[in-house]
This record gives sequence, C-alpha cells and structure tokens, in this order.
Amino acid sequence: MKGFLKLKLSFFAIVLLIFTVACSSETGSDNAEAKSDEGTYTINVAYGNQPDEPIGKLATKWKELAEEKSDGRLKLNLYPSSQLGAEKDVVEQAVSGNNVIVMAGYDFLMDYVPDAGILTAPYLVEDFDQLLYLTETDWFEGVRDDLRKQNIEIVNSKTVYGERHLLTNEKVTSPEDLKGMKIRVPDNQMSIKTFDAMGAAATPYPLGELYTALQQGLVNGAENPLPVLQGVKAHEVSKNLSLTGHQKFITSWIAGTEFINKLPDDLVEILRETGKEASKYGREVLEEETAAVLEEFESSGVKLHEVDQKAFKEKVQSVYEEFSEWTPGLYDEIQELLKDS
Repeated sequence: MKGFLKLKLSFFAIVLLIFTVACSSETGSDNAEAKSDEGTYTINVAYGNQPDEPIGKLATKWKELAEEKSDGRLKLNLYPSSQLGAEKDVVEQAVSGNNVIVMAGYDFLMDYVPDAGILTAPYLVEDFDQLLYLTETDWFEGVRDDLRKQNIEIVNSKTVYGERHLLTNEKVTSPEDLKGMKIRVPDNQMSIKTFDAMGAAATPYPLGELYTALQQGLVNGAENPLPVLQGVKAHEVSKNLSLTGHQKFITSWIAGTEFINKLPDDLVEILRETGKEASKYGREVLEEETAAVLEEFESSGVKLHEVDQKAFKEKVQSVYEEFSEWTPGLYDEIQELLKDS
C-alpha cells in the first residue's frame, strides 16, 4: 500500500513538473515577444540623457502618444541616464533581439554600416534641415537596408540632438589652444578622430561620469549641445564655452529587426508616426532650452567665446580621409544630394 502511495505521489510530481516547465516555456516565449496576457506589447526605451533634458522630454512625449494611439496595446517603459547600460551595450541588446528601443547616434551605427557615420561628420552641413533631408533620400534607404542585414531597424531617424559646442577649463578660441587638453568625447571613432584632428587628446567617457571626471581632472573639458552639458552640470566645473558648432547632430532610435517584425504591423506604424511627432516636439523644446541654457551659463559665470570656425573646419578635413571603410567618393555624393535640399 505504501509502495502504491509513493508511486502515486511520484506520478503527480512528474505531472506537476511537466506542467511547470510548459508554463515557463510559454512565459519565455511571451517575454521574447514583449507580449503580455492582456495583449499589450512592452518596449523598453533607453537613452543616456537625463529625464529633464530635451531628449528626456521627447521620450516622455513618445510614450504618451504611442500608448494613447494604440489604445494601450503599446507600453513604453523609459530608461534614461544609461540605466540599461552604455549606448554600445544597449545597441547590442537590441541586436540580440531584446524588446528594447535605444537612441543611437549614427556615429555608433557606423560600427555596423560605416557609411552611416558621415551623418555625424564635423561641419558637414549648414543647418539641421539639410541633415533631415538626407534621411529622406535613396542613399539613406540603402543605409537602412544594410542595417537591416545586421538586424538593426531604424524606428525613428529624425531626432535633432543639437549643435555641439566645447566647454573647457581654459579658454579656447583656436585649434592651437586645444593642444594637450583632454576632451571628453563619446566612445566612437567619429568623435575621437574629430578631436584628435583638432589637436586635443580625445578621451572617451560615459556621459554620466563626466561631472566626476571634470572634478578629478581626468578630463579638461567636454563637448555636447548646451542642454546636455547643462543636464550633467558640467558648467559648474568648467567655465569657458567656445561656440565651435563642430557638429550639427541628429540621432536615430533603433531596435532589432527581428523584434520589430514580431510586432503587429499597425503597432509598428504607430511607433514610427508617434516617434516623428515626438521628434518635432523635441526639436521645439531643444530650441527653447538652448537659449535658456545660454543665459543660465552666463549668469553662473561661464565665459562665452566666439571662435573662427573656419580654422577648426580646416583642421578636421583630414577626418574625411581617415575612414577607408566608407564608400569611395561618399563625401562628394552627400554634397551633390544637398544641392537638392
């Protein structure tokens, strides 16, 4: 009798184990597709900026618009301040198929498709509208297709990040003033080569660690759009702002192509449409806050320096020759395209 009871208990234990494994397998599948039992799709949205910066406000607007227009079928969880990891790490998460959308500069995407990087090259264009025009050309569609082959899907290509300037401990008005200075730059070859060409020692650091690096003298300055420099409080340490305008910077928001293909078509369209709408809103916020930040910098003792941009532009021309991976004649091709902008 006892033997029979043990056998019976063992049988039920095995059944329970099989049921548990089956349920776990189902849950894992749902997680991979970011779909819950209620029919909602959860997407983690990652970026390095602070929540109160223009990019953070753009992301909040995107979340509101996407969730509203999808009647709650989309749920966007926001992860600012590099909470999910550095930009390169989160891009790799996206490529691996995770349910994540990450803001990725075209300079980072050149690790996958080299030609994408020219969109962040120094002194490439006169204004942001020219850059945005380039994202509507057949050339850019070719870049999109090449990225898809690397399992990268551009969900939103039109976010204006801002015009990048230089904030340093010592006054800089010419490239010669940068000699020996360690300037914090993003960890990508475009930024590194640009500041090396200017005569500085380009020093990659995560944006979230910039304030401490300035305090400890690990770097002597940094570059970024003004609201970004204000967001990390770099102006509390470095008190010289040089209006170099070395990059008109737009950025993309990317996901894994396989992940996007698992979403219903109507939700993908909502993501794209609301992303564009949020980017327009973000550009308006950026323009307003750039003017306000400039006033704040001046009132907090930051000295503003106009520079001879022509001298900086001449220094960085070598950058265009350093990327042997680019399609031959790419710079000239871009300049031809800009004639129609």
